[in-house]
Amino acid sequence: MRPASSLCGLAWGMAAPLLLLHAWGETGRSFDRLLPLLPPGVGARAVDQRWDDSAAPRTLASLAAEVLAFMDAAGLPRAVLLGSSSGGYVAQEVAVAAPERVAGLVLVGTPRSLRGRPAFAGDVERLTDPVGAGWVRRSLDWFPRVQAVPPWYIDDRVSDGARIPARVWRETLTALCTAEPPTESGGVPLGAGIAAPPRNSARPAWQHPGAPGAA
Repeated sequence: MRPASSLCGLAWGMAAPLLLLHAWGETGRSFDRLLPLLPPGVGARAVDQRWDDSAAPRTLASLAAEVLAFMDAAGLPRAVLLGSSSGGYVAQEVAVAAPERVAGLVLVGTPRSLRGRPAFAGDVERLTDPVGAGWVRRSLDWFPRVQAVPPWYIDDRVSDGARIPARVWRETLTALCTAEPPTESGGVPLGAGIAAPPRNSARPAWQHPGAPGAA
């Protein structure tokens, strides 16, 4: 694992620390639409997980450790964690591993468990370098959208995803889908809020109607 000082992120505001944790296959830029809407009293940082091919093998625990390393490097003893989709899964793991570092949780479309093989796993397992923009764009359709998304935002997600090595796509998906769910390995502290789509919000995105292989 690279030193914590090499971790990257976007900062917004100067007050109460809020860490934004992105989903699998994304970067901190996925919060570009949210950051300008935050109140002035919120000091938000959008964390970039290490998606480069040189990092050690990924596990849910190692993804959580990267968040804690980012907090150490940024001088944050505690923070509220906001996780989007699987980013919220990582946030839960941080809360279980180091509850004293977590002032609160905001889980946006985050499932309680990701354990199991998603319908699109075969597509990811066949992925090779270089990862094509077309493949990334198609992969975004695996996850249903409840609201319209500006084309520029989709283009940015495609650009981010095409820079992630195939091994990292595969390895991170495996890590998320084989790990023991955080809430089964320990208790998540009080102070968690959940924001989710109005229908079937407790189910993983790839089990929603319209996702490949969904019932």
